Amino acid sequence: MDLQQHIEELNQLVERENYENAAKMLLDLPDADIAELVSELEVDAARRIVTLMEARQQASIFGYLRPAMQAALASGMSRRQLASVFELMDHDERADLYNRLSESERWAVLPGLAHAEREDIRQLASYDEETVGSIMTSAYVTLGADQTATQALDTIRMEAPDVETIYQGYVLDSDRHLVGAVSLRDLLLAKPHERIEDIMVKGVISSHVNDPKAEAARLIARYDLIAIPVINEAGQMVGIVTHDDALDVTEEESTEDQHKLGAVARLTTSLSDATIFSLYRNRVGWLVILVFGNIFSGASLAHFEDLIAQIVSLVFFLPLLIDSGGNAGSQSATLMVRALATADVQAKDWFRLLGKELAVSLLLGLSMALAVSTLGYWRGGKEVAIVVSLTMILIVIVGSIIGMSLPFLLNRFKLDPASASAPLVTTICDGVGVLIYFNVASLLLNIPDA
Repeated sequence: MDLQQHIEELNQLVERENYENAAKMLLDLPDADIAELVSELEVDAARRIVTLMEARQQASIFGYLRPAMQAALASGMSRRQLASVFELMDHDERADLYNRLSESERWAVLPGLAHAEREDIRQLASYDEETVGSIMTSAYVTLGADQTATQALDTIRMEAPDVETIYQGYVLDSDRHLVGAVSLRDLLLAKPHERIEDIMVKGVISSHVNDPKAEAARLIARYDLIAIPVINEAGQMVGIVTHDDALDVTEEESTEDQHKLGAVARLTTSLSDATIFSLYRNRVGWLVILVFGNIFSGASLAHFEDLIAQIVSLVFFLPLLIDSGGNAGSQSATLMVRALATADVQAKDWFRLLGKELAVSLLLGLSMALAVSTLGYWRGGKEVAIVVSLTMILIVIVGSIIGMSLPFLLNRFKLDPASASAPLVTTICDGVGVLIYFNVASLLLNIPDA
């Protein structure tokens, strides 16, 4: 049975207010699928179903819910139910949920938790959401350098139910400074009485708690780590960032870059949860700015009114030509933004890439000029065909150079290269394209431009 069939059956049970059977129907499904299914329901029905499940499964389901749905379900749960969910959630996820609760809900849930858990939640929830601290968990395996392999395995076995991952243990000194790390694989292969200090890896790659969270994700990807330890200002280990959290950060960064490329401000919620006003607010800014940018294109057209009046057929090719420049520029900008984001290229590579972009854009321009030349000849004769073909080559080259250069320019001034959005590149290319087109026409057709 696929998810759609489950949704239909679940809705039928909810309509009859048969919440117990609805909960039983979902029990054998993966928790991620349960979260997706209950998210399709009204909040009250979803809460009734989820609270009928075991506490550990409730906690797991909460971890897969969208932030808005998490907060909505939590707001209607009893203090005891919510405290039970908090106790069993992953440390980083419950800190995120804590930040989404209202002040009164926070005060209601904290008394139901043990002192250590309250302090852990407050500590993790205190970090800025853009830092490594906001995505780390304090649930990890700690080992002593003087332990034997057998003792270390016993420690892992004892701590396993409460930690995020057991595949990496971290060796700390008495002041909680990180001195090494050892993998579960190395422990299993080691001799029973071999000491941890003899098999551990020293010089462990780590991240600082106040670093941008994207930096932790980059390090995990670069060095193929299961998790990366996090160090505070005092050099003490305070948590780890796991590979699955790093993947979430990478997805979030990619989504943000895509929004910027589309000239959309950052969304603080998912698209499905966003209100009409928030979507309007996130999109209107750039669009209004670009409206004034397009005035430049209009002014250029007004300057060439006499030329347009004498050869009206030129207007036919105007949208085709300037759109081609914008499209070529957007392609170049997209490639450069991604390359800069992945550190595939750096600012010093601009001159080298400029030569490559000139060659590529020339070939593209020639191909597109060949395609449009026949249309130009049919609409305006040989002279117009030459004007349109030459303009196509120049516009594609100029648009491509603008598109590849803007991300480098923004990066040079410590701005996000993704701000070189497709609408911005297109607007610039439109204005430049109008000037190129009618100046080429004026020169080749021997008609004054004004």
